Amino acid sequence: MKNQGPLILVVDDEELLLVWMSERLRAAGYAVATASTGAEARELIIESNPALMLLDLRLPDGNGIRLLEGFREIDRELVVIIVTAYGEIQTAVEAVKAGAYDFVEKPVEIDGLLLTIEKGLEKRRLRQQVAVLREQHRWRFADIDLVARSPAMGGIVKKLEKVARAESATILLSGESGTGKDLLARAIHAWSPRADQPFLEINCSALPENLVESELFGHERGAFTDARARKQGLAELADGGTLFLDEVGDMPPGTQPKVLRFLEDSRFKRVGGISDIQVDVRVIAATNHDLHQMVEMGTFRSDLYFRLKVVPIHIPPLRERPEDIGPLSLLFVEQLSRDLKRDPVLLSESALRILEAYRWPGNVRELRNVLERVLILEDVPELRAEHLPIETHEATTVPGESRGFCQLPTEGLRLEDVEKNLIGQALARTQGNVTRAAALLGISRDTLRYRLTKFPDLAGEAVREPGSL
Repeated sequence: MKNQGPLILVVDDEELLLVWMSERLRAAGYAVATASTGAEARELIIESNPALMLLDLRLPDGNGIRLLEGFREIDRELVVIIVTAYGEIQTAVEAVKAGAYDFVEKPVEIDGLLLTIEKGLEKRRLRQQVAVLREQHRWRFADIDLVARSPAMGGIVKKLEKVARAESATILLSGESGTGKDLLARAIHAWSPRADQPFLEINCSALPENLVESELFGHERGAFTDARARKQGLAELADGGTLFLDEVGDMPPGTQPKVLRFLEDSRFKRVGGISDIQVDVRVIAATNHDLHQMVEMGTFRSDLYFRLKVVPIHIPPLRERPEDIGPLSLLFVEQLSRDLKRDPVLLSESALRILEAYRWPGNVRELRNVLERVLILEDVPELRAEHLPIETHEATTVPGESRGFCQLPTEGLRLEDVEKNLIGQALARTQGNVTRAAALLGISRDTLRYRLTKFPDLAGEAVREPGSL
């Protein structure tokens, strides 16, 4: 019978052990190649691309740890399990630190070895899946990383690439707090012809009303109390580059007409100044308010609103695009591991399913903060479901929603009918998107697919998701 399992390379100079392990591994369904020296092993790695290697620490042509380093230079994804004799445990531990997955002691116990091999191969599969998921849904804007696999964010990224090249067009980014509006603003700047020039930002809600204008346009000496020297504003310092007006909906009413004039002709006066200053600046604004509603209420100028929204881009909340939770989680774990000076940490399938089912009221910012907390508190090579905070395991609602939607009728009901009805509603609301429907139901995508097998008429409403695994 032809072996269909992954290829395992067994490297040992003890011929009897080599034959014994090869027979046991083939009986377990694996393809097997063998080598008795480091040189032979190197050739087989290049030619045959094994998934896993069983490596003896003592070979005729070299020390196992040095050979291990050379093998991993050829294939970083190769899973290496050290086979060590009694008394060499310390050396085996050093090998694990050098990149080996694990070690087993001689005499080899076959059941334990097969379990270690299975876990090692599962880790390899997960790493490869993570790499595909990360790279297929990742865009780089200079040093800015954007990841997404939802159609909504894919469309936004394409729009970003277009508007970035229109270097003078004003852009209005809208969306809930934590959706990443500041990151998108930086991506636009990084992708634009202005990328080598300044990117300066002001948070209109973080400054007292009397300081916003001074920060934006600067002031002359003596313009007000404590103005002891002339100060250049951000609009002047950003000349040639990009000015980011964050939380523009909180801009003081008295400053709004001056910002409108600046947007119209790129001119302004410093506070207390009499001369116009001309600059070449691209303006990107962002808000978590409904500016249209604010205009109707009279709290935001209509002419400024229409001047800001030359190119409006709305970023949907994370709960409306659960397909993006996986790629974002992988990116954050990668970045945070590096920032915390940790070895790369894997994110298990079980953890990903939990993260994808949670509604993330704090959006992308909350997701990153949760993962940072877990990486600080949990010193593990792989984050699993049990490592995540308890709140992420529970279905959540957004403000205004209620979960008490159903009462048991006096005459009773069939639970299967309720399940079918709710699944049908979720698929209808998400236009057949299984991931988003699963998030609405508080279950994983795989669980929903399994339940759909009970309802063939509903399964036809589910659409195939681009980039789904």
